[in-house]
Amino acid sequence: MTLERSINNDTINTNKSLSVQISLTGLSFLVTSSDTRDVLFFLEERFDNTTTPEEIGTVIDSAMKSNEKLQYNFNHVTLLYATNLYTLVPAPLFNEKKASEYLKFNSKILANDFISHDVLKNQDLVIVYVPYININNYFFDKFGSFQYYHATSILIKTILNAEKFSEKTKVYLHVQAENFDCIVVKNGKLILCNTFSYRTAEDFIYYLLFCMEQLSLNPESTEVVLSGDIEKESNLFDIVYKYVRHVSFVSDKFSEISFSENTGPHQHFVLKNSL
Repeated sequence: MTLERSINNDTINTNKSLSVQISLTGLSFLVTSSDTRDVLFFLEERFDNTTTPEEIGTVIDSAMKSNEKLQYNFNHVTLLYATNLYTLVPAPLFNEKKASEYLKFNSKILANDFISHDVLKNQDLVIVYVPYININNYFFDKFGSFQYYHATSILIKTILNAEKFSEKTKVYLHVQAENFDCIVVKNGKLILCNTFSYRTAEDFIYYLLFCMEQLSLNPESTEVVLSGDIEKESNLFDIVYKYVRHVSFVSDKFSEISFSENTGPHQHFVLKNSL
């Protein structure tokens, strides 16, 4: 499934930035003005089935070649890897030479996998992850300089910045097709960050309630905040609301960027907050 949205056709003399969110279930391309951060163009590709990095590379190449608005001379390019091939390491314990050692305990990695990491200085954390080297090489050949991050780096930084003065405990759920990120904060500090795969709404609520139970969080009093690919009129929302008393969506305080009047603040949350 493809969703394409052109926001502004008068873009010839505008400095432009390109952000691409990459997962095994879909892709999102976002073009913005580097000066004003106005959204100029958005394209989303959702895959019918989970695919491979090689197949994703083919889809990216096809999209870039077939769409003139992805052929600008961008002055800033950012890739965001929304995958479950990551782990968090406290910065004082991190050793770059042993990066693969942190991953192998909870992720299936290959001997030739390229390991990268994001440093969250204000949070004293390091996100260790596996980017797709074929996609990195593609963007390097096409644009030269670019940046890339793991999506949870954006999520953690954005959420902790918003919660740094809060004394509450909150559970943030960022939903994608087939998996969701669960981030728990307490007194402005990160308590948990994990990604769970799901097929059904029952899978979804099982993992949420399991996390809350393990952290001794009461579903009657703990607020759960939703973002990403979830709507109020959905089975996922219904089942969360059935078991959790305080459920809400992220507000527009997280980002001033809007794709259209029909797009809520919770949608495309990582892309918006990567700019």
